[in-house]
Amino acid sequence: MRILPKSAFGQTVLLIGMLLLVNQVVSYLSVTYYFIRPTSAQINSLLATQVQGMLAKGILDSKTTQRRIYTEATGISVLSTSEAMQRGLAETTGYRFMSNQVSAQLAQNADVRISTMDSDRIKDKPYLVWISLSSHPNTWISIPLSGWAEANISPLTIYLMVIGSLSVLGGWLFVRRLNRPLHALQSAALQVGKGQTPAPLKEQGSSEIIEVTRAFNRMNQGIAQLEHDRTLMTAGISHDLRTPLTRIRLATEMLPAESDWVREGIVHDIEDMNAIIDQFIDYARMDTIGQQELTDLNDLIKEQAQVRHIEETHHIELKLTPLPHAPLGRVAVKRVLDNLIENAFRYGSDKITVTSFFDQKSKRIFCKIRDFGPGIPDTSLGNMFQPFTQADSARGSTGSGLGLAITRRIINSHNGEITLRNHPQQGLIAEFWLPVTTK
Repeated sequence: MRILPKSAFGQTVLLIGMLLLVNQVVSYLSVTYYFIRPTSAQINSLLATQVQGMLAKGILDSKTTQRRIYTEATGISVLSTSEAMQRGLAETTGYRFMSNQVSAQLAQNADVRISTMDSDRIKDKPYLVWISLSSHPNTWISIPLSGWAEANISPLTIYLMVIGSLSVLGGWLFVRRLNRPLHALQSAALQVGKGQTPAPLKEQGSSEIIEVTRAFNRMNQGIAQLEHDRTLMTAGISHDLRTPLTRIRLATEMLPAESDWVREGIVHDIEDMNAIIDQFIDYARMDTIGQQELTDLNDLIKEQAQVRHIEETHHIELKLTPLPHAPLGRVAVKRVLDNLIENAFRYGSDKITVTSFFDQKSKRIFCKIRDFGPGIPDTSLGNMFQPFTQADSARGSTGSGLGLAITRRIINSHNGEITLRNHPQQGLIAEFWLPVTTK
């Protein structure tokens, strides 16, 4: 499991968080050692001095009447253990560091405790410090201590947590604003990779990001211009080629009857050339998807299988499972199926299998077309979707080599993916998936 984030956003937030954490720890320790500790030591010294004064005056050994007069004058009570228990000694909390400091100054063991806070003591009553000396084991001194709540460490902790949280939030907002142009750039780059032409990006962010965005906009405009020139050139070449092909076909019609076999050969070649020209035009066109609508892929598969039934030697076995409707360009996807089925019959075998299924976890619909032919060398599989590429040695050499390139463009335009792989036993599998919902 990877702990460190991969994105620049995550890494920057993590760095800021770590720096703030170190800053908070250092601040916490600094305040504790240079403010809290000296204050606590001063309070312990005052408590020990107060007890020393009481020992010097003999208050701990005096009678009850004298103790009452001293309590009325100073607010400090001298109680027996039983009386102290009645006044809340059992609910006190002992502090070893206070006991050690007071014991060291008094030169005898001292047990120092502080009364716990209750609801009626929060505003009206001060904290009480309880001290018992080893020289007077059955006697407890109760000293009211106003202002102890201000010395509590909890407000400091809350303060540091609030400052740290605000700092992290500010860093997160800053990094989010810094990375927003990068996300827009990523989205636009994906559109360009699918053959689309996104609108120019807004130049915002740091100077480096602005320069990258400006360069991307220029590149996007250059690619769009190249695509336009390619389409125009292809259309022009196709138009120029069809004219002489038409004249050749007309000329073949004038051949004498005894030359029928020559005429048929020329007509067949002309039809092949027209088909190749059509593929050139289709590959150059960018509007390969058409209008998308919610469609059941199984219906398109059944339609294409029904069309292929006109040839008695071809057999298609359908293994279809129920699929949810997905946004598809019906004409474009039917072209994908027709191309894959045609390739399976032409280069594979007279029997093929078409399978469909739905992956609930990834929200994708899958279609697999398998033939039982010789397959394709593994070294050639990765290049089969490149334009004008054919696996001549294994699958034959007819066609222009643009069918799979057009097929991949259509699938990618649907935010899907198509792959080719050899079956472990025999044949080739062409598999593609399409998302059920649009992004």
